[in-house]
Amino acid sequence: MIDDRVAALDWSALEGELNDHGVARATGVLRARECREIAGLYDLEEGFRSRVIMGRHGFGVGEYRYFSYPLPVIIQSLRASLYSRLAGLSNRWHELMGLDAQFPNTHAAFLERCHAAGQGEPTPLLLQYVPDDFNCLHQDIYGEHVFPLQAAILLSEPGRDFEGGEFVVTEQRPRMQSRVEVLQLSQGDLVIFAVRDRPAKGSRGTHRVKHRHGVSRLRGGRRHMLGIIFHDALK
Repeated sequence: MIDDRVAALDWSALEGELNDHGVARATGVLRARECREIAGLYDLEEGFRSRVIMGRHGFGVGEYRYFSYPLPVIIQSLRASLYSRLAGLSNRWHELMGLDAQFPNTHAAFLERCHAAGQGEPTPLLLQYVPDDFNCLHQDIYGEHVFPLQAAILLSEPGRDFEGGEFVVTEQRPRMQSRVEVLQLSQGDLVIFAVRDRPAKGSRGTHRVKHRHGVSRLRGGRRHMLGIIFHDALK
């Protein structure tokens, strides 16, 4: 079912947005019931390998939890199906940026590579924000093997469950000021974005632009978001 929804997305348009801007949005990938069920996992004891309090590390204010293996079925399906759709684009990006690493067609094969290098800790995470929480601009890099794209799905409904907490992406361009993009997401919307670098065309050919992402200050309510990172972390 999830695989069918992912396959039905307008991937030509999504790839165009990613090539042009480094970020793309698809609406209604998860149903409201599915969003509530995933968000409801946050307070359970089982199913997670760690909890991170962002203020302790200078990451912002708020907290998130990394899932443990085995992942919930719906998250595993999303991770595998999204990866298979993004592997080709990721390979083209690496070629344009002059990077040697190429990515296999299946997520299972890519994880074998990660795990062989000691990156065996799962990285999908569930984030929770309450009033005045925010997430500083950052990049999710956990080891040598880094897939150049990642995804997130908003699990809460703006205006009903929370206020504020916009998803923010910045693009640092060579010899130019940074560009900022703020995405207005609804419950169940998917956002795909560059982890670290992406190729961009300039007057002197293709160059790299650096990306970071974060979340603006929550002004009220409670906000949950699912993060889907395709590379695993060092143990």
